Order: sequence, then structure tokens, then C-alpha cells
Amino acid sequence: MRRRRKKRGIALPWEQRKRWLHALFAGSRWRTIGLVGITAAAFVFLSRSAEKQRRIRATRIAIRDVRGAAHAFRDREERCPRSSTELSHPPHTHRRYLREMPRDGWGRRLKIRCPSPIQQGDIDVISAGPSGSFHVDDNIQ
Repeated sequence: MRRRRKKRGIALPWEQRKRWLHALFAGSRWRTIGLVGITAAAFVFLSRSAEKQRRIRATRIAIRDVRGAAHAFRDREERCPRSSTELSHPPHTHRRYLREMPRDGWGRRLKIRCPSPIQQGDIDVISAGPSGSFHVDDNIQ
């Protein structure tokens, strides 16, 4: 007995509905699906990296502004600011050094250490960094 071969001819759309799953997993489709997956993963990685760099840049700008205001406060008042609030609302003079206290790129408050324990005569302004904790080694100065 001879086996009958399936005819490969023109298939109507309702006849192909059952074959879509088979067509999806055909050889060249896996390469396409893999390429799309790799491209999507690369896009997510690069966008997260760019977002982190944007936040670090914003944090460095805020630190520069606060450090400049703290130096101006120290030069005028002849003492270090006791808290970050004194830079935007000074106690005796009505001169503001900052309109409002800037926050880091993650929306957190900056820490001011005056005088600096690391370098005498300087002022440290520190952000907790991406982790949000000063105890983790990702602080930004």
C-alpha cells in the first residue's frame, strides 16, 4: 500500500488557523523571536542606565549648589550652618542662600557636614545615592 501525501497547495484562511502555533515555532521564527527579545532587553538596560546617569548628574548639580550656599553662609556668618534649613531660612539675617533646599536625583534630602572630618576647613555635602542609605557604599559627594 502506498501512503498518501498531503497536498501542499493553496490553503484558505480558516484552514491555517490551526497551523499558527506550528508556524510560530518553525526554525527561522526562533531567530526572530530571540532577536526581538535581545533587542528589548538591551533597550531596557540602556534606558535604566541612562536614567541612573541622569539622576547622578542632577545630584551632583544639587550638591554643588548646596556646597556653594554653605560656603557663602560660612563666609558671611563666620560659622558653619547648623542644619540645611539655615541655608534657606537663616536665623538672624533675612538673606537667603537658597530658595529651597534641593534634593538629590532620587528626591531625598542631602546631608551637610561642616567642618568636614575628611578635609579640614571644607564642607561636605553628601547624597545617600541610589540605595537611599548612608551606610551603603554608593554615596555621592
